[in-house]
Amino acid sequence: MSAFAKPNLAAAGAALMLCSLGSRALSQTSAPAENGVTALPQIEVVAPRRAQPPRRPRARVATGERRETPAVPPQTEAEVIAGKNEKFDEARHNIFAPIGANPFEFNHQAIEALPQGTNTTLDKVLLQAPGVSQDSAASGELHVRNEHANLQYRINGIALPDGVGGFGQIFDTALIGNVSLITGALPAQFGLRTAGVVDIQTRTGAFNNSGSAGVYGGSRQTVTPSLEYGGTAGQTQYFFTGRYFGSALGLENPTPAPNAIHDNTQQGKGFAYLSTIIDDSTRLSFIAGTATSQYQIPNNPGQTPQFTAFGVSNFNSALLNENQFEQNQFGVLALQKSINGFDLQLSAFSRYSVIHFMPDVIGDLVFNGVASDVYRRSVANGVQGDGSYRLTDAHTLRAGFQVTGEQSQVTNSSIVLPVDAMGNPVDAPFGIVDSSAKLGWLFSTYIQDEWKITSNLTLNSGLRFDQMVQYVNANQFSPRINLTWKPFDGTTIHAGYARNFTPPQQVLAAPANLALVQNTTQQPAVPLNDPVLPERSNVFNVGVDQKIHAIPGLEAGIDGYYKSARDLLDDGQFGAAYVLTAFNYDRAQNVGVELKSSYTNGNFRVYANLALAKQIATQVVSNQFLFDPDELAYIASHYIYTDHAQLLTASAGASYLWNGTRFSASMIYGSGLRSGFANTDHVPSYTQVNLGLSREYLFPGWTKPTTLRFDVVNVFDSIYEIRNGSGIGVFAPQFGPRRGFYFGISQKL
Repeated sequence: MSAFAKPNLAAAGAALMLCSLGSRALSQTSAPAENGVTALPQIEVVAPRRAQPPRRPRARVATGERRETPAVPPQTEAEVIAGKNEKFDEARHNIFAPIGANPFEFNHQAIEALPQGTNTTLDKVLLQAPGVSQDSAASGELHVRNEHANLQYRINGIALPDGVGGFGQIFDTALIGNVSLITGALPAQFGLRTAGVVDIQTRTGAFNNSGSAGVYGGSRQTVTPSLEYGGTAGQTQYFFTGRYFGSALGLENPTPAPNAIHDNTQQGKGFAYLSTIIDDSTRLSFIAGTATSQYQIPNNPGQTPQFTAFGVSNFNSALLNENQFEQNQFGVLALQKSINGFDLQLSAFSRYSVIHFMPDVIGDLVFNGVASDVYRRSVANGVQGDGSYRLTDAHTLRAGFQVTGEQSQVTNSSIVLPVDAMGNPVDAPFGIVDSSAKLGWLFSTYIQDEWKITSNLTLNSGLRFDQMVQYVNANQFSPRINLTWKPFDGTTIHAGYARNFTPPQQVLAAPANLALVQNTTQQPAVPLNDPVLPERSNVFNVGVDQKIHAIPGLEAGIDGYYKSARDLLDDGQFGAAYVLTAFNYDRAQNVGVELKSSYTNGNFRVYANLALAKQIATQVVSNQFLFDPDELAYIASHYIYTDHAQLLTASAGASYLWNGTRFSASMIYGSGLRSGFANTDHVPSYTQVNLGLSREYLFPGWTKPTTLRFDVVNVFDSIYEIRNGSGIGVFAPQFGPRRGFYFGISQKL
């Protein structure tokens, strides 16, 4: 039928609508086509037998009121500003998208659902991720994929510089909106610390002029009051948290007893975030944090004195009085710009970090032959710029740079004993000072291209360059490539390769002046201290994430990795001070597989993770004086396990919200870290289970709810060793926490 036939058919349809049910049928025939053109149809319309009466008009009643569609309530100023900030947050996520890597995420609700909720520290939260094992948990140490440290902490995409201690206990989890542990073959934008990236995004729903105040505490004289508040003023959002922590269990107990001796701690931490919209394409934000901690070093009674000092040869080790002070402060000022497909974040950052260990002079001399007052300070400042530009629908370019200058100071003021010609110590203590200061620099830059080859296949390739100018000068070009494929709905396959360059932390690489300790009780048996080198490695990673459609809410994944390294970096505690010293293994291999799973159904969630891993290394090539001659010779001819290697690591948990009450449980398992001569043994396996119960109440006449909670840590009172005092770089035993009961109350403001 030609286009000209359509209006005639419409007219016929209109005529049919006017006919009554008793009308004669419509007849329609078509004339034959002529000259290849279809003729218009012939339509005959038969009039109805009886005419329809005219319709009676409806009367309209005037009420004097105008009827209008209800209007949508106008947005408040805070809601408008929140919407603008969400767009900036999305743009920032586009800058730092970890394409092809392996992120494991916790949002704020998932943290609140853990036993202890936001009263738990960040390192305890990360222990629930696959492949993360604990070490000195009280000081925030943990191992990702059997690596020692080598973790990078980012807040809103900005990499925070290294200090003299980890970030594991600096951040209050109340400030976290989302935290991702990113592992695998990292894209080019992630460098320097490459075992994992702890990427923290600050809370976005905390700016509605509200907050909470609470207190939490229980066993071991633990008490921790906290306060948080956030709001919106004009174009500015703000949020701050503050927390005090006091306990009689500061560091791990060196004995299996429920209570430690001389282990009190007092800690305070604070955090502030401000963000203001300058215009529709520009945002300025400021982030600052501070943490101050005082620790008593716990005592291990029953130790045997080894030396005589100041006429004292018998000393009760339960009466030692060693203490440590730590302070960390950081600040970040970031300018974000988004316009015409181009997103940019330029930031300036600063970090101040101090550790000061104060010995028990007589006691340390009697037991160790040396009493060292250890002071370490780091002041780091720098700038970082990152940007992304959508070149075409298929290509997004990302590039950036980072420059960091660090002024570090390491001072060991030691009291030692001289030795005679036969090597016997003489009771004539004297002091020596070994001090090192350094202004070091790190420079990094990268470029990468995200290429969407098809709608379900993405290739992310890039190149980064890193230069260090510290105690050692070195650099490296590092290619990176990642492939992400989604062959089916709910299936994601990722694979990647990364060449990594990891400089040592400057304060851990400070050289020791061995000439100062000759003919003293601190003189090492191996007089070698080659400088600490940067680590160079190749990482291969492949994994699959799958949503199980047959069981809605069920997800599972598997990830495998292999790493080969030259000059593998490792750290150890080689003295009484809770500070670390770095060294290198010439060659190392790290291989492992991780399995993860989770199931969510309404208010019920359960998860389970399992990791199997192995890290081995050979030949110490720096700071050899830290080792005994026999151990050093054995490592030179054998591949040994690194001290932080653990064969099996697992975590699991569940939470259920029922009728306003939340029940939660978590579990960690470890087959045991290494111990013994050259790490040839390991401590026994362990399992720790925690339980939590919380409920929100709205008391009569109150406008905001109150939350009560009760938690049990180590429900079965499992007695287990994290360390047994042996192994490379292990100074003293450390036991996991005994069973503890904790109560909390918090009030929304």
